[in-house]
Amino acid sequence: MIRTALALAALLAVAPAPREIRLTPAEVAALPQIGAVAGTSGLAGVETRVLSGDPTKPGLFAIEIKVPPNTRIAAHSHKDERTATVVSGMWHFGYGPKADDSLRKPLPPGSFYTEPAGVPHFARTGPEGAHVYITGYGPTDTVYAEPASNPN
Repeated sequence: MIRTALALAALLAVAPAPREIRLTPAEVAALPQIGAVAGTSGLAGVETRVLSGDPTKPGLFAIEIKVPPNTRIAAHSHKDERTATVVSGMWHFGYGPKADDSLRKPLPPGSFYTEPAGVPHFARTGPEGAHVYITGYGPTDTVYAEPASNPN
């Protein structure tokens, strides 16, 4: 954990200064929705918006995902390490190569979690759906643990 923080600090020290961005919830909602891009689940109905950076290029990025009610996202991993915050709804999140309900932890709004690089994880929503902000370092990807689960 400390090694990762130091590596990120070193990257930020040599990276160009980020654009200054301040977005209200209404402004975020007005951003264009993007289709399936690197680092998103590719599931129909999941709204993805890029808040900062570009997940397909080298550098820091931040995305917003809005996941519809009763959606299941199969076990998958990303080549970049990520952090995430649940903004609204209940996000049921777990780690492992297979989506196992006994391994999911309910994360209410305000919850924080990590997606370590190469570590499979999975999620589902309940009847209210969920809204999550995710930050990573691109370029990113999504690799499903079971290729048959890939919706693309």
